[in-house]
Amino acid sequence: MAEISSLLASDNLVRETMAEVRARIQLKVGSKSDIDAEMLSFRGLQTDKEHVAVIFKSADKSQSLPLVRMHSECLTGDVFHSSRCDCGEQLEETIQRMGQEGGIILYLRQEGRGIGLYNKLDAYKLQSEGMNTYEANNHLGFGDDLRDFTEAAQMLKALDVHSIRLVTNNPKKVRELREHGINIEEVVNTHAHLKDGNENYLKAKVSHGKHYLKI
Repeated sequence: MAEISSLLASDNLVRETMAEVRARIQLKVGSKSDIDAEMLSFRGLQTDKEHVAVIFKSADKSQSLPLVRMHSECLTGDVFHSSRCDCGEQLEETIQRMGQEGGIILYLRQEGRGIGLYNKLDAYKLQSEGMNTYEANNHLGFGDDLRDFTEAAQMLKALDVHSIRLVTNNPKKVRELREHGINIEEVVNTHAHLKDGNENYLKAKVSHGKHYLKI
């Protein structure tokens, strides 16, 4: 992966119109040492959602293509480590890997597969009554997955990144990025983070969402 500074291509018109704020941060995962990263914000995105790119400098110079993960915001999982999902664990696994190999996390403000936090909490209640995660969303009047990854592709193009290794278990993400002109050379799966409370959630992702997970 290229150095961070070289991602800011001067001839990239999308980058010039969208780049707004750059900030250096340190991330701590578990007992690991601090991991340096750079956070970029964007303007000009059609939805006006405050998506950010977190860029990890490559320590492995043998890799020419960056790891990329599109991680949709999950307040309950990412921050409060909810037992309902595996989002926080997937994020931490990715941060640890990118701390070694470099990469880009596109942190997308699409809570609850796009239905929002309050609706997701309503869906949690329905899951407690026996529905799976997709059935609960459908019962509330939403589709299986309302997320749109158009702006994620725009963010990558803004960074002058067109070929990647995508960290995901979700075939929808692979399909949509390719539809938007991003070349995916490799799909890198995350582990199945099984814990008390999320087994049915993971099984539903496999059976209904066709995620690549070994439970």
